[in-house]
Amino acid sequence: MIKIYIVDKSNLKLCNNDLVYYVIAENNSFKMREKALKIYNKILSSDLSKEVNIYNQIKESNLYTIFVESILLLNYKFEKYKSKKSSILKITYQNPELINKSMIEGVFIARDLVNEPLSFLTAKQLAKEIKKYSKKSFFKLETLNEKKIRDLEMGGVLSVNKGSVNPSNFNILTYKHSKSKSIKPIVLVGKGVMYDTGGLSLKPTANSMDMMKCDMAGAAAVVGAIYAIAKMKINVHLIGLIPAVENRPGGNAYVPGDVVKMMNGSTVEVLNTDAEGRMILADALHYAKRFDPKLVIDLATLTGSAARAVGKYGIAAMGNASNETIKLLEETGLNIDERIALQPFWEEYRLELESDIADLKNIGSAEAGHITAGKFLEHFTKEKEKPAYPWIHLDIAGVAFLQKPYFLSQKGGTGAGVRLLCEFIKNYK
Repeated sequence: MIKIYIVDKSNLKLCNNDLVYYVIAENNSFKMREKALKIYNKILSSDLSKEVNIYNQIKESNLYTIFVESILLLNYKFEKYKSKKSSILKITYQNPELINKSMIEGVFIARDLVNEPLSFLTAKQLAKEIKKYSKKSFFKLETLNEKKIRDLEMGGVLSVNKGSVNPSNFNILTYKHSKSKSIKPIVLVGKGVMYDTGGLSLKPTANSMDMMKCDMAGAAAVVGAIYAIAKMKINVHLIGLIPAVENRPGGNAYVPGDVVKMMNGSTVEVLNTDAEGRMILADALHYAKRFDPKLVIDLATLTGSAARAVGKYGIAAMGNASNETIKLLEETGLNIDERIALQPFWEEYRLELESDIADLKNIGSAEAGHITAGKFLEHFTKEKEKPAYPWIHLDIAGVAFLQKPYFLSQKGGTGAGVRLLCEFIKNYK
């Protein structure tokens, strides 16, 4: 068995034994996570024991917690479809009460969902998976079928899914702690494009379509976060909204030039069918108004522009929430090393969406595409030109899926957003 001791400098022991590691605690979460990454990779790549025990020998338990949590987050593989499984570490640790195992479960749920191929995870199957998780945790699920979606006149959801033979659905997840007195819930909205070909505005296969099973990472983050928050029994009233579709170039697919009437009555000129995520989120953001929420957060792999602006190092954020709320989200991101990068959200960006024939068009110009996408969504958070609720948009396009391992995530789905939401909601008043 390999032993890892978290120590301070005063009780540091020198050791040349590859089976024993002494990790000097530093009052810096990022450095502690880096140390966990270095040791994890060294152990996994060695021919030594894959059994690891971690011991706490410091008074600052938060640093020990960060190290163990990081090791556990690294210890993940998605090998459901492999005949031969590779090894992961068998990890035990002292003070298990300090480790938020529910949150780590939530991250792994989100990763699993993102890594699943469309051949398994259609919109219908997603609803079944959410139902399975609801039974393991303490939240409820209602799934609206395509007939109900049509009755609600969700034009964005219906239009995007027209090219697929598989039906769309709209999932409503509800968690309310037994002691919660909150009438106004927090609403989480997740983009659930189960696969995105770009529709008739087809993506190039070579460098972008092959990973588009990840275009439901926002939905996965909402599922993982609500699962974890419910298991943690946080005193909160929480609702998740997940529109689930496929964006395919099938026989009746919506086309560039179409005008779509959305659930809120607005008309949208579709100039690019690959700007589909905002179409389904728009209906969900309008649907959220019926709950009179105290805060709405949406998560979406929405734009390549966000990935180019921030890369794999953070989440692009914008919206109309108060400075206090934004500050808490920023501080939460820094504390758990799942950082957000607040983007300018000036009204001039809205001018990019002016249409000659409809209320607005679904894309702006080539510049600042992630911000004009946010401005498109903002339109559907308003009632009579005024904000219907405080709202934050998180574009996770750069961080949701990795082509190679980085920091605490292996290649593939990262579960981005789950830890951020769990920690933020725990501290949000």
